[in-house]
Amino acid sequence: MKSFYSFIEYLTKNLQKPLPGEAAHQVIQNSSKTRLSFKPNEHTRRSAVLILFYPFKDEVYLPLILRPSYDGVHSAQVAFPGGKYEPADENLIQTALREANEEIGLKISDVKILGTLTELFIGPSNFKVLPVIGYLSYKPDFIGDKREVEKILETKLNDIYNPNIIGSSEMLIRGEQVTVPYYEIHNNKVWGATAKMISELLFVLDDGLSSKEN
Repeated sequence: MKSFYSFIEYLTKNLQKPLPGEAAHQVIQNSSKTRLSFKPNEHTRRSAVLILFYPFKDEVYLPLILRPSYDGVHSAQVAFPGGKYEPADENLIQTALREANEEIGLKISDVKILGTLTELFIGPSNFKVLPVIGYLSYKPDFIGDKREVEKILETKLNDIYNPNIIGSSEMLIRGEQVTVPYYEIHNNKVWGATAKMISELLFVLDDGLSSKEN
């Protein structure tokens, strides 16, 4: 357990430094030209996700979720638990916690918040999303919401550091052939905004070394 809290202390310290933001996002940016036409506007909504760390068997873990297939831009994608801001939410941190409770059954009163990463604009869905970072001192009993979560992917942080999980593939996105970098996690391609969050997290933890080596 001591090593877990050493990790939390290290992460907390690094989150107080200037965030790498766009520099980290560009490492995993796809080649789409269409995306450049998307800009925040008066209809842009705000949202938040929770990047949650917890200890298990002397390892640091974090949960990702596989979204179910549906008629929408984020169908069957891997993401961090989260969703849109609601007027009843005190702030975006509360949004992230509420959504994590709804989607994966977290006891949010036990979650300790460490900070945030850089807010991202997701053009296709016209959302700004804030990645909120927190931790639990124990492994939670996850309960996935059947409507919003196909599967909960409990992921070792060390597996995300593995350079062999980084790849790229060609995808047809909104009629455009695009080269898409991704992280392969639990046999799923993690790309887009979630991949950018992972990239920035690695920069924060590693000063970008893990990304620069690839």
